[in-house]
Amino acid sequence: MADSGYQIHLPVFDGPFDLLLHLIREEQVDIYDIPIARITDQYLEYLARMEELDLDIASEFLVMAATLLTIKARMLLPRPQTEEGEEEDARAELVHDLLEYMRFKEAAAQMSQLRETSSRLIRRPNEQELYVNLFSEENPLSGKTLSDLQAAFDKVLEKAAKKETVFSIQREQVTLRDKLDQLFSLITGREQGVRFSDAFTGCVSRMELVVTFLALLELIRQRVIRVSQDNQFGEIYMFPGESKDYDRDVTI
Repeated sequence: MADSGYQIHLPVFDGPFDLLLHLIREEQVDIYDIPIARITDQYLEYLARMEELDLDIASEFLVMAATLLTIKARMLLPRPQTEEGEEEDARAELVHDLLEYMRFKEAAAQMSQLRETSSRLIRRPNEQELYVNLFSEENPLSGKTLSDLQAAFDKVLEKAAKKETVFSIQREQVTLRDKLDQLFSLITGREQGVRFSDAFTGCVSRMELVVTFLALLELIRQRVIRVSQDNQFGEIYMFPGESKDYDRDVTI
């Protein structure tokens, strides 16, 4: 037999409640006043179309079909009365289950949206996480943060500003590589530690102070130097780190 080219596409539903909600919305009726006879007929018609297309019908769809037929039959019979004298609604339990399904479906949709939104975000780690990821087991900052180092460096700058008197306009050549070498020589073999301020001894300009501070941070990053502070607001000391060598070809 020649192919007529006519195809039937049935929407896919997650379960019988999903199909029921679809039919109710198509009919634009109140979920608390479901026209059981009409909805049941449409439901059975959908299952019949699935059978015509040789589609497997899950058992829960058949159970719902039997439930709808039972409710439809009960709706045709005289309704028993409750203790309050009101007639029992054969649809009450079905309506309750439909409302519960709608709540769960809405919650699942919200969670899916949150998951999709969070997948587009990259969370910025806090300082503690950053240091843990940067330094494996031992933190060379030993509980101190970059803010603490910055505060200590500000004090060095403040002292230098009071002493600095510049009369020459000749540009001074200060390289990061030279400062790396100087700091490495200063800390090598000094297991008892070196005061943080000693790293800036001999600096004659603000530029040299800044380059020295950048070199210090670089050696901390390479784990050549670690710093520690015995008490809050006390002197910060530098100690030899785990690494005994360093990369001099760095740029900042």
